Amino acid sequence: MPPPSDIVKVAIEWPGANAQLIEIDQKKPLSSIIREVCDGWSLSGSEQFALRYADGPQLYITEQSRGEIKNGTILRLAISPARAARQLLERIQSHGIDARLEALKELAKLSADPTFATEFINMEGIGTLARLVESGTHFGEMLAFTLTAFLELMDHGIVSWDLLSLSFIKQVSPKLPRGSNHSRDAAPSKIAGYVNQPMVDVSILQRSLAILESMVLNSHSLYHRVAQEITVGQLIGHLQVSNQEIQTYAIALINALFLKAPEDRRQEECTNPLDQQLTEMASTLAQKHLRSIILNHIIRGNRPIKAEMAHQLYVLQVLTFNLLEERMMTKMDPNDQAQRDIIFELRRIAFDGENDQGGTEKRKAMYTKDYKMLGFTNHVNPAMDFTQTPPGMLALDNMLYLAKLHQDTYIRIVLENSSREDNHVCPFGRCAIELTRMLCEILQVGELPNEGCNDYHPMFFTHERAWEEFFCVCIQLLNKTWKEMRATAEDFNKVMQVVREQITRALAMKPASLDQLKSKLRSLSYSEILRLRQSERMSQDDFQSPPIIELRERIQPEILELIKQQRFNRLCEGSCFRKLGNRRRQEKFWFCRLSLNHKVLHYGDLDESPQGEVPFELLSDKIPVSDIKSVVTGKECPHMKEKSALKQNKEVLELAFSVLYDPDETLNFVAPNKYEYCIWTDGLCALLGREMGSDLTRSDLDTLINMEMKLRLLDLENIAIPEAPPPVPKEPSSYNFTYNYS
Repeated sequence: MPPPSDIVKVAIEWPGANAQLIEIDQKKPLSSIIREVCDGWSLSGSEQFALRYADGPQLYITEQSRGEIKNGTILRLAISPARAARQLLERIQSHGIDARLEALKELAKLSADPTFATEFINMEGIGTLARLVESGTHFGEMLAFTLTAFLELMDHGIVSWDLLSLSFIKQVSPKLPRGSNHSRDAAPSKIAGYVNQPMVDVSILQRSLAILESMVLNSHSLYHRVAQEITVGQLIGHLQVSNQEIQTYAIALINALFLKAPEDRRQEECTNPLDQQLTEMASTLAQKHLRSIILNHIIRGNRPIKAEMAHQLYVLQVLTFNLLEERMMTKMDPNDQAQRDIIFELRRIAFDGENDQGGTEKRKAMYTKDYKMLGFTNHVNPAMDFTQTPPGMLALDNMLYLAKLHQDTYIRIVLENSSREDNHVCPFGRCAIELTRMLCEILQVGELPNEGCNDYHPMFFTHERAWEEFFCVCIQLLNKTWKEMRATAEDFNKVMQVVREQITRALAMKPASLDQLKSKLRSLSYSEILRLRQSERMSQDDFQSPPIIELRERIQPEILELIKQQRFNRLCEGSCFRKLGNRRRQEKFWFCRLSLNHKVLHYGDLDESPQGEVPFELLSDKIPVSDIKSVVTGKECPHMKEKSALKQNKEVLELAFSVLYDPDETLNFVAPNKYEYCIWTDGLCALLGREMGSDLTRSDLDTLINMEMKLRLLDLENIAIPEAPPPVPKEPSSYNFTYNYS
């Protein structure tokens, strides 16, 4: 007979004594269990002790977390969190250097525990650590452990960074007069000093950069101080080192400064868009050649780019493109002469040889004719074409860049179209405006970066005006595709759809430079797009006749059963999932798989990501499938509701799902990718007898049915299948049939 679910069998260790093998009754108070354990070793004062895990992070066990204890777990009797915090606080203030170093080393390890962190912070431990940093007497390992502990404690979110700037920073500068503004500036200045030092320990530099990033992201007041102390120029040196961790932290700090920069510093309008200052930050980036340094020392470096570095490059790319948002959302003022002069400049460059002689009416008629040749929708007042947002003034900026920096290309496109028949003219103005809108959608201009997304494009780091150059490449592609399609004005939307597909397919290949992008786009001609479309989808015309539809309906249940069995097989193999946590901390993993008889879900924690299948014996927890009530996804998941709105993001929400089982328990998942998400949600729904509704199921169903249909109809190739079955012959006059078998 299996033991009751409330009883957990564990081993408990104590230094210098034999381990106790006991059964923990989860219904009993934790204090009573600790008292019994202490009595087993004749230890008095049980209230001064607590239980911790012996392996892994060695977290303290509380009433809230005791439910996570599994059968066979090894625990350790340790001093209570409050007592440990008090002792460490005393030791880190001792005069002995060795004792203080050991205390700080232990503190750095214990600070990751939320229970200990709460006790230590309540004893004003943060202030003590800050005074140690401010004293300037700690170096090397001692300072590294101090900064590590400080960062871990702050990451729990128990103490607000804003509160830190007002109360804690005053405490860390006791020699300054009360109320002095310098007390607020001391902490960031001190940490910034470690970043600015030419020769500093790697571990100290990593933690200093991480602390500055947290200050910027979590406190508006500290952002201003850090921005004064740290410049992009000072951080560039850290991008040229061989340590990718340092490079990652440096780019993360640049991104944080970029993200939190006030709007008035982000965008300053100028009369001439080509001389427009992107932002105070962006100007610094351009002056210091940040992109070329990232390109040469990181993207084209000798080391493969890790996931965290890829994410930070993606964030920098998104924030850079977001500088275009203001121009994208700015409507043109038809009465603004400076803006209208830009349109006049476009006309002048295209038709430079024509003089503006004659009277007002003659010039007006000539302008109207020229604006029609330039492809504007409104021939009389083309400024009206730029009143819709997006793309707003950004489209005009792109057109002016093309006309001034690629003048030959611009003139060729305009004159080439002016010589075509009217019904085959590719309207340059309309195309440029629509193309700008399309590129903004493809590159998600104006949207915040997604947590966990690593989709950066190396080619955007190869040119200081990457956006404009990208537009110039794409407008030439559009003109070429228009000619290949022999399009007319009525085909405008069709052409734009083909161009979007050409661009997205080329971007998916991750070209390393703009030249490679041009090469890939040349290979994706209109005829090639048609061929790819044909190869990726089955011709629907062949499958619309009633006999084929009936055959398809008969095949579908067999295919669905095949897909269901594949999902079950994948669940039996199991998958590794990552636990949600702080990005800087070591990742934690857990594994889940379905039993071979499809009746039990087995799961358990892992120290590291496994290579291959994990045996059932290593997965200590299980859930009977019969106890599962439902499967929920996205925002309905309990672990998504618990997270703050700031931490939620579209990427994680799309990969989250939870199993709800009796009695009112949940098992929460965040899939590593969309494929695993579809496999598991389909498999769990199939276990519950529900419909598999994922995108992957629909895709697999369509692919497998089409393959099966082709195989079954192979003998009927080039034979017309009638819409209706052949008529049934008339009944014979009699059924008296005679057969002669001789």
